[in-house]
Amino acid sequence: MGDYRERIISLIYPRRCPVCDQVVPRIGMYICPGCREKLEYIEEPVCFKCGKPVAEGREWCGDCENQAHVFTRGAALCTYPCVRESLYRVKYQGRREYLDFFAEEIVRRMGAQIRLWQADAVTGVPLHKKRQRKRGYNQSALLAEKIGRKMGIPYDENLVLRVKNTVPQKSLTVPERQNNLKKAFIIGQNVVKLKTIIVIDDIYTTGSTIDAVARVLTEAGAARVYFIAIAIGRSPDMPL
Repeated sequence: MGDYRERIISLIYPRRCPVCDQVVPRIGMYICPGCREKLEYIEEPVCFKCGKPVAEGREWCGDCENQAHVFTRGAALCTYPCVRESLYRVKYQGRREYLDFFAEEIVRRMGAQIRLWQADAVTGVPLHKKRQRKRGYNQSALLAEKIGRKMGIPYDENLVLRVKNTVPQKSLTVPERQNNLKKAFIIGQNVVKLKTIIVIDDIYTTGSTIDAVARVLTEAGAARVYFIAIAIGRSPDMPL
């Protein structure tokens, strides 16, 4: 029944490739075969803390060596440049269908690692209600729900709430990002029984957002907070 429903929906609203945005060649396909080869998946060696690619022989990226993080550990699917346009379309052009592909790839490539974390719950980085109303959805929450369903991990959209409508982080320095996020999040659910939580976001850069969410969760009783992101920025110590 599920496959039949998906086929009907695909006929009415053809799925588009998350890389080129063209209609995929056939029903049931998430990405054009040629476009898959354009994705730059994260491969070892990576930073032991945040998962950014690092030079051979290094255990930590330059960012994590110089900055203490609240979160336990994290990982990402691919480098940011190869999905920059894709994530822009997800956020601002309504291409939420891309998230089916990204969820599928995260589980395919990172599922074993996620299982080792033995999470009690998965949640997305929350949007402020004003921004969510304007966008129509929270891409991180939708991705978290899809990953949770595929991995058999309970999804809770109300673990953390965003109560401060912060300015976009991308143009801010690290100290400015941290200050921008002060008192931006509050706990939304009792997490005392949830010892391990995975937070899902679309992009990881400096870790300020994940740290702010992790701080709220750990102060409420969580013992470990991991993160998974679609894309991750470049470590400053990596050669060009």
